[in-house]
Amino acid sequence: MKAKSPIVITLLAVLTLLLSTAATAQPDAPTQRQGAWLDSLVFSKQSSPSTAISQLQANELDVYAYSVSAPELFQRVLEDPDLTYNESYGSFNELTFNPYGPTFNDGRLNPFSNARIREAMNWLVDRERIAQEIYGGLARPIYTSILPSSADYARYPSTVAGIEATYAYSMTLAQQIIGEEMTGMGAVLQNDVWTYNGQPVTLIFLIRVEDERREIGDYVADQLEQIGFVVDRQYKTRLQASIWYRSDPAEGLWHIYTGGWITAAISRDDASYFAFFYTPLGSGSPLWQAYNPTATFYDVCRRLWNNDFTSMAERNALFEQALNLAMNDSGPSLQGAGSLRVWLVNVRTFAPRRAGTTVASDIVADLPTAMFPHVARFDGVEGGTMRIAQPALLVEPWNPVSGSNWIFDVFPIRATQDDALLPDPNTGLSWPQRIESAECVVKEGLPVTRTLDWVNLDFSPTITVPMDAWADWDAASQHFITAGDMPTPTLEANTRCTVVYPADLFTTVTWHDGSPLDVSDFVMRMILTFDPAKPESTIYDESYQAYYYGSFMSHFRGVKIESTDPLVITTWDDYWHLDAELLVNGWWPNITGPGAWHNLAPAIRAEAAGQLAFSPDKADQLGVEWTNYIAGPSLGILESWMNQSANEHYIPYQPTLGAYITPAEADARWANLRAWYAARGHFWLGTGPFYLAAADWDAKTLTLDRYAAFPDPAGKWDAFAAPLPPHIGINYEGGAPGSYFNVTGSGFPPNSKAFIVINGRLLGEVMSDSSGEVAFTLVTDQADPGEYHVRVSVNPAAGLAFNLNPDLPLQPKEGELPLVVVPAGLIPHNVYLPLVTHNSP
Repeated sequence: MKAKSPIVITLLAVLTLLLSTAATAQPDAPTQRQGAWLDSLVFSKQSSPSTAISQLQANELDVYAYSVSAPELFQRVLEDPDLTYNESYGSFNELTFNPYGPTFNDGRLNPFSNARIREAMNWLVDRERIAQEIYGGLARPIYTSILPSSADYARYPSTVAGIEATYAYSMTLAQQIIGEEMTGMGAVLQNDVWTYNGQPVTLIFLIRVEDERREIGDYVADQLEQIGFVVDRQYKTRLQASIWYRSDPAEGLWHIYTGGWITAAISRDDASYFAFFYTPLGSGSPLWQAYNPTATFYDVCRRLWNNDFTSMAERNALFEQALNLAMNDSGPSLQGAGSLRVWLVNVRTFAPRRAGTTVASDIVADLPTAMFPHVARFDGVEGGTMRIAQPALLVEPWNPVSGSNWIFDVFPIRATQDDALLPDPNTGLSWPQRIESAECVVKEGLPVTRTLDWVNLDFSPTITVPMDAWADWDAASQHFITAGDMPTPTLEANTRCTVVYPADLFTTVTWHDGSPLDVSDFVMRMILTFDPAKPESTIYDESYQAYYYGSFMSHFRGVKIESTDPLVITTWDDYWHLDAELLVNGWWPNITGPGAWHNLAPAIRAEAAGQLAFSPDKADQLGVEWTNYIAGPSLGILESWMNQSANEHYIPYQPTLGAYITPAEADARWANLRAWYAARGHFWLGTGPFYLAAADWDAKTLTLDRYAAFPDPAGKWDAFAAPLPPHIGINYEGGAPGSYFNVTGSGFPPNSKAFIVINGRLLGEVMSDSSGEVAFTLVTDQADPGEYHVRVSVNPAAGLAFNLNPDLPLQPKEGELPLVVVPAGLIPHNVYLPLVTHNSP
């Protein structure tokens, strides 16, 4: 809908089309192009978001693939018509506490060993102030680990609302409870300073300096000093602050840490968060191992971690119990896991880019999404080179088994790999990329539902695991152990999922060196799920055992290749998801990157010889190189084993893979890999839309080129291109109290409920129409003078500001739109958002 006034205030930057000089414009003609729209992706490192935005403005970059939260930088992007951005909501901050105590090894008192003091920290911090003053409105307060963008936030609104009301900011209450507990722990308040055994109680506060957490840390330190603590503010970078994770909590090297988390994808199920954040199940870190939840809380967390329930009603009861116990879990002597973390804000971040670029963007994880390489392009253009910068690149070695998992490396790695399924960047559900069909059978009573019709869902009272399904691996004989031969056979499962691949899979999909994809690559993927965890294996790695025996084998029941032409794979498992789309396991040959059997084999042989190790833990333990497929000393070692393997006509894991690989096929693979290495100088192979053309480890740059043999037509996933950010306009920049303001918006999800928030308070809701437009009138007769920040949110959200000033005109009511009253008592805020005016069409 259009505003009726000739002047519209809007936050939408005017987009301009950027055409790559290296590309040929074909804006309207149907395309015959295969694979990616772009010819190349060039990645580089730029640690400064401010500098990156300057480079975007100077047309030296096309995309800055990082979630930025600085309000002043957002303003620069909004004001530049040559720039646009994507928004995401996956970043969130908290305070992490060291709970060891009541005293450290040296006798110093640790107030945060007391669960009630940790709980009181919720009242000590004004989350709204952090969101508005530190983030300039680019954040919203949170009180739990469940983000507003998650499905579980919507499932338990009354419980979350109750927690938010209970723990609303109250300095008085915080000071009262902390005072009571400090006295009970033997501390004394002398001259407004807490002392213990005659010494001031000094809190060591690790404050990260790379982002707004520095300001958060200073604010929290100020609050603590007001109630009598001495605070040792230790400003540290990521690496310097790692003592929060690595040190023994009993040493007392720190009391509080400004924690920050990024969700890597849209969460459909947050049930595991409680065990991760509040129990030793979450990590082998010394900090996590010091967590001591009550038996009740631990049992609730464990059951949610393992999906140990049989109905949504049972899950609901566990989830609501966990939400409350996460705030207040106090056992004997006030031990427990309550408020081990005090959650602060969910940050609305943005990733800036040049106008005229099309990308895929996850509403939680932002640009590093699996859809990005399939969708990215210059508008209306086939080809061209997209220049992408990130704060870091080539952080750790790349290898397909246990290589770098930094998001800065995962982003380009994803462009080199294909997969059986791709995640929907808007919902988190899976879509079939390579599989033709899937069928899942779930045990009757489990609350599994289906949303998308590509997967068939059925239920059965009993799901039997066949005796000949592969259930484990004998590393000594290099054969799979069948379900019937397991020491203690488990021949029933909660789920059975069968995937069917297309008949032409092995003739259309090739590795980047030209080798056809083969069933042997899938079997190698299966072997490497088991083999590194086995002491009898030549690549045994102790670091795999915790996951393998503590998690995977506790629920995995078996896998069977039903057919090789076409490829059909069935998996039986006791672990299940609420969504059928997430149950499907295609066993595509990716682990921490894509891996074919023939480029994995040289690294396996090198590790067996004690020269390299796939994992950093084993590399450190043995004092050898962490296997790196793209740079460094690893290359020479891999080359040597490649040549020896080629000369020996080598087939890895011969007792099993020999049934799937002929000697002629092995020779062809070795010839392809040798030619690839001679031409490219690295061993990284994938089946994705881009291949690794060049990497400079020292300069931190890499180039990915379009793989012309990729089988999909360009545009296959264009429906998942990120839309332009929504925007709202207002007919008057300001007016006297009592004025009416018409607000109109567009670009929201159609036919959806839009929430109207002013200065952080939800005031009402309206429905967007079938075109994604909204309109309503603000009534301000009760409101006080000041500046008001309006947000209209469906996820995504848009914002603007208006000013109430008695010296301005009284703006009249116009039109018959839904009315939203701005009440008295809303605290006016200064907001960073600029008011950009243009003439209405």
